[in-house]
Amino acid sequence: MYKILLAHKLKNLNTMKQFTKWLFNQPVEGPKEIIILRIMAGLVFFWEGLIKFVFANQGVGRFTKLGFPMPEFTAHFVATCEIVGGLCIIFGFLTRAVSFYFFFQMIIAILSTKISLWMGTYPLALPPVPPITGFWAVLHEVRSDFAQVLTSLFLILVGPGTLSVDKIRAAAKN
Repeated sequence: MYKILLAHKLKNLNTMKQFTKWLFNQPVEGPKEIIILRIMAGLVFFWEGLIKFVFANQGVGRFTKLGFPMPEFTAHFVATCEIVGGLCIIFGFLTRAVSFYFFFQMIIAILSTKISLWMGTYPLALPPVPPITGFWAVLHEVRSDFAQVLTSLFLILVGPGTLSVDKIRAAAKN
């Protein structure tokens, strides 16, 4: 029994090592024009993080109304990750790892806000003009989140491109 548990733990450790290697060794030979997507996505994450600190209704207040546990800590954690991660994306530093985090953060943001908007139980202020709830309201309100999810997924798969700190780091390893 002990040998089976040890073998299982070693297999999981090997899988974790493979995942870590994949996460931190992304392709860096993509076109230099990828920087345009990095700047767009990175700036949006950066300023959204700042907004969470500057305007309480977008930070702690929003997280409280949405029912997040420990809303003050959660809002500040997310805001800090958005500021630091946004800068990392802009400069192409740890691009895949940061994009991986942002991909899942945006999925959580969509699920925690857009389902209740669809159902008409949205705890925040509803959109000022029709569509206010339901399918069309969700499509309208999810546009920025959707763009951030897909840009994060693109950066996970393709990497930061040649104009990036990750490219410089990869060249220094060789």
